[in-house]
Amino acid sequence: MHARVTVGGQRYGDLRWPLREVGALLEAKAFHPGRTARAHLTALAASNAIARRRVTEVLALTGIEQAADRRAGKFSLGMSQRLGIAAALLGDPGVLLLDEPVNGLDPEGIRWIRNLLRGLAAQGRTVLVSSHLISEIAHTADALIVIGRGRLLAQTTVAHLSARAGSLEEAFFQLTGGVTDYSGELS
Repeated sequence: MHARVTVGGQRYGDLRWPLREVGALLEAKAFHPGRTARAHLTALAASNAIARRRVTEVLALTGIEQAADRRAGKFSLGMSQRLGIAAALLGDPGVLLLDEPVNGLDPEGIRWIRNLLRGLAAQGRTVLVSSHLISEIAHTADALIVIGRGRLLAQTTVAHLSARAGSLEEAFFQLTGGVTDYSGELS
């Protein structure tokens, strides 16, 4: 099976300024540990012809402006996550792909990211979040897809799937029963 994904009708590799089209958080520690947060974002901005003032804006938006001139390698997981989110938002993209965006965040940070993601979606942006934290998805998402072993198992709303089984978690287990491989577990 082969799939093709396009952004605005174009392959990602063909986008002239990819960070202006798609922002992604795939790994919280995706930066050189010796660089400061500001230097990391400034380099990304320069690579996509993004104005330097945008670096200052995303540092403030993500709440890390006070740590902007510290080496990112010294950041906690939560601070690293915020830096990754800042990088995803840098180009002010219409599409965001975020893998486990609440990972390492404290309760205040979790509320912040929920509100941010809902606000971005309300602006008409496409916000795709992957997460294993089912309860968090129930608080954040409106629509969802469930994938197991590379197959689409469901594409529906959170409300519909939750109502079907009594809870989103129970619906997830009903959908994925027999699909997940736990061969590494101890007996």
